[in-house]
Amino acid sequence: MEKKPSLKASIHRSIQERREEIDLEHFKLTTAQELVPGQLVPLMIQSAMNGVNLSSWAANNRDYLRGELDKHGAILFRNFHVDAAAKFEEFARSAAIDGELFDEYGDLPRDDPGAKVYHSTPYPADKSILFHNESSHMHRWPMKIFFYCVKAADGGGATPILDCRETYRQLDPVIRKRMEEKKLMYIRNFIDGLDVSWQQFFGTSSKKAVEDYCRRSGIDFEWKGENRLTTRQICQAVARHPRTGDKLFFNQIQLHHISCLDPDVKESILSMFSEDDLPRSVCYGDGTPIEDSVVTEISAMYDRLAIRFQWQAGDIILLDNMMTAHARDPFEGTRKILVAMAEIVSQKEILALGV
Repeated sequence: MEKKPSLKASIHRSIQERREEIDLEHFKLTTAQELVPGQLVPLMIQSAMNGVNLSSWAANNRDYLRGELDKHGAILFRNFHVDAAAKFEEFARSAAIDGELFDEYGDLPRDDPGAKVYHSTPYPADKSILFHNESSHMHRWPMKIFFYCVKAADGGGATPILDCRETYRQLDPVIRKRMEEKKLMYIRNFIDGLDVSWQQFFGTSSKKAVEDYCRRSGIDFEWKGENRLTTRQICQAVARHPRTGDKLFFNQIQLHHISCLDPDVKESILSMFSEDDLPRSVCYGDGTPIEDSVVTEISAMYDRLAIRFQWQAGDIILLDNMMTAHARDPFEGTRKILVAMAEIVSQKEILALGV
């Protein structure tokens, strides 16, 4: 005689059958809205229920994320319970088109020697890090940059962002035209004990390897003395986005121009170095100085257009690095923000696309 299933087994089978009938597409795993109503940047995506795995969700929604990033330029992910650097790295890989993260960045210290995640720029807590597009002063840069808040500061410490489409539109047309035509020249003097060494930056102690790299990358270089390296690189001040076609004010003028330094810091540096020997500087691509008045006008525009939000532990913000510039406010207490970068492109690739 066939044994009749128990009531418990019948209920369990009924539940399983019901689950199979459910169309998971009708479950809304996330919600999306502008962080500030009426403000395009950034979009905020939040978990709509407990237990949503952000990495899996991102891997299954790459096209959606790309479309929203092209529209907004920045996406803030909140309330996904990302509570470890490894989870952050997994998410960044999932959100990258090729699943790879950049791991040759010489300007930032790694969080872990084996990971492709970096600490944010080590800089005095009482000073601002000025606006810039990551690596826009180089021959290649990441299209995507991720910031993850392990610990928010006790006070201050926001990561302000700028819509580079809007800065292009609002910049004085005369200045914009001059920048677009002349481009920019970034000059860097690698000085021991003041910033990273050239060995750390290039990941080698071989001068020949550095020289070969510079030649391949279109970087002019000069050795001054036995161990002092100077590099010069001509880059764009304005670029066109390879997917959207938008024109962008894409550069690191504010981060490199000496007029942007605090007066006491500027005075101290000029007392130690001539203008030709400054650790970092920027001029027009033809070698002529960028007028202080021009940089003052750009900085005033940045202050007017800057978008700020307060970090919460576990927050991740994804930036289209060409469309959105970022900075860092001074802070109090301790603060830990980790960084990952993906989808590296080069000036040559952008030019080859006709943009």
